[in-house]
Amino acid sequence: MKDDGLAMRVWRSTPLGIVRRGVLRGSALALTEVYGLYKVHPAVWRWTARNYHPSMERLARLHAWMTCQFAYLDVPAYKEHLQQNDFHFAWFDLTSYPPTSKDDYVKKYSEEQRCWDGHLDRVGTVVDESSGSSGTPFNWVRGKRELNTIHRNVAGFTTQVYPRRRLFVINAYSMGAWATGTNTGIAMAKIAMVKNTGPDLEKIVDTITHFGPSYNYLVTAYPPFLKDLRDKLDSIGFDWDAYRMYGMVGGEGMTEALRDYCEERFRRVLSGYGASDLTIGIGGESRLTVWLRDRIVADEEVKAALLGADETRIPMIFQYNPLETYLETNENGELLCTLNSSTVLSPKLRYNIGDEAKLMTFPELAELIATRPDLRTGFVEAQSIDRMKLPLLFLYGRADSTVSFMGANIYPQDVEYGLYEGNPRASEIEGFMLTLEEGADLDSRPIVNICTREGVHLDDPGREELGKACEQGIIEHLKKVSRDFRQSLEEDPSAAKIEVRVHDFGTGPFEGGPSKIKKVYFRKEEGSAKDAAPAEAGA
Repeated sequence: MKDDGLAMRVWRSTPLGIVRRGVLRGSALALTEVYGLYKVHPAVWRWTARNYHPSMERLARLHAWMTCQFAYLDVPAYKEHLQQNDFHFAWFDLTSYPPTSKDDYVKKYSEEQRCWDGHLDRVGTVVDESSGSSGTPFNWVRGKRELNTIHRNVAGFTTQVYPRRRLFVINAYSMGAWATGTNTGIAMAKIAMVKNTGPDLEKIVDTITHFGPSYNYLVTAYPPFLKDLRDKLDSIGFDWDAYRMYGMVGGEGMTEALRDYCEERFRRVLSGYGASDLTIGIGGESRLTVWLRDRIVADEEVKAALLGADETRIPMIFQYNPLETYLETNENGELLCTLNSSTVLSPKLRYNIGDEAKLMTFPELAELIATRPDLRTGFVEAQSIDRMKLPLLFLYGRADSTVSFMGANIYPQDVEYGLYEGNPRASEIEGFMLTLEEGADLDSRPIVNICTREGVHLDDPGREELGKACEQGIIEHLKKVSRDFRQSLEEDPSAAKIEVRVHDFGTGPFEGGPSKIKKVYFRKEEGSAKDAAPAEAGA
């Protein structure tokens, strides 16, 4: 303790004050510029992703530590945050800096206080708004240099996993004040021809048919909208064989069942992960992560080895670059993120967004695969497509979007699997909402509310058939992935009675149409909007 006190007094001494600030500032700027070299051109970005070495993570962690310490000196809000949380300086110890979050940091301090030197640059700064799906919408400021970094990252990833020749991007994300839509359009303009249609099916159909089949079309959208587009094009007899259609989705989670449904038409559908709080380019899927997720769904031993014997959830899996976004998990398994760049206008420092996650390096995955010779061929084939050696992020999303029933947790993604996996009537479905309702016997049971697509009108027998198909699919999926649910069935066969209600478009709990950018999948009490929560996963 005495030595620690001496070190702190020396560190805070006036003669060293100017020196330490200069060293930290110079080092942070130098590291940012070095990192920036791989974003000069998408080809350099691809080379870096394919040749990433675990030793680079040590450099990334050092930069995260420097960023936190630099912010302690020059960001008024962060300095006060550390002081109020009994911060004690420790050389190169990132964990000595207490995490930040929306509740204890963002809500507490103004935008100016959370910027470097308490100064909010006006010229070139863009204000994004989060969707408000988890409560009240928030404003997030991003400076000109920061936005340029984001756009180059997204462009680099896109050229890594999609065709680069004659690429035509149809940006179907919601436009306006939301980060994903506007920034995706700008980023894609660096590498492709772009039309920002927003989520307008008719406009997208007109665009694709006007420009014809000579392009590689990449549609960027929320996952449910990509399904809507597939169904729309099917309904007009679109010649899928003549066109090369791809999908890139984000903003919320996507199950393999929904991906498989879309990939019956689209040649490739991948998802990205981000958050308005942080950045839209934290991580992205690759063919390796898709293959690995398929193995988790199909093989209980692989699932247990990767996630733990007691884990019932199926996470989304992304690859990410720690040089840009340094990720950690805390004792509760929640993701902490530090943006390693001096270009960030309002620094994000060990920021806890509330997502549950697990991290794994590429060599750790390769070592695990080596213990299973039966997986080696699939692993090598999947890795040979995108060839990225970046570490992996297993993302579960928010833990509050579940219904507990008969001792088992039912997640929105479980419902989605059941609706789309092998369901011959999936094209009639627009969306769903999971509710928990108390009956006359005071027992609470899950209700799966199905919304049919606009223009789909079912008679009573058709409504009943769709409901039965959905119920059977949900039960079969839960039996396959949830040990707790299987146990519940053994103890009480009535656990298999999950009520499915089919509603016409815009009726019942879906009345009034979508009120949020992202769809709501879970509502604790029907009609209580304040309890609504989406399945978060990507942006």
